[in-house]
Amino acid sequence: MKYLATVHGNTYEIEINSEREITIDGARLAVDFQSVADQPVYSLIVGGRSFEAYVSPAEGGLEVVLEGRLYPVAIEDERQHLLRQTSVGPPVHGGDYHLKAPMPGLVVAVPVEEGQLVARGDALVILESMKMQNELKAPRQGTVAQVRVRPGERVELNQVLMTLG
Repeated sequence: MKYLATVHGNTYEIEINSEREITIDGARLAVDFQSVADQPVYSLIVGGRSFEAYVSPAEGGLEVVLEGRLYPVAIEDERQHLLRQTSVGPPVHGGDYHLKAPMPGLVVAVPVEEGQLVARGDALVILESMKMQNELKAPRQGTVAQVRVRPGERVELNQVLMTLG
């Protein structure tokens, strides 16, 4: 699984290859990462250099104190990133918009009906995938022209869920 970590506006692609190896932006690194005495303090060895980091949860991610400097870190996996891009996305202007499933899953709810006016950002479909519920939102203002799914229905990747006119 790949992760995207954003630190001070810079985003890094991280892949955990094994317990002892990661890839950051295409560069493979040997690592040793251990919790110290079950505390939020970690011993980290990267490329033969030793570091001690304090890691704590924060709103929107983590806060990492490393070498006396605070780094706010926002982390999302590939699936979360794709969903975030798909659920809001750039504004779509004119023509029909076909809302497609960004992943396979189960339709939990369809809080809109055909003929209903919606605003950009309104929830159109709530989709459950990998035990997480995700709101798929309207990319623009429009009218729900056609609803193609019902709650309880399983959907596949890229299946058209509804059309906005």
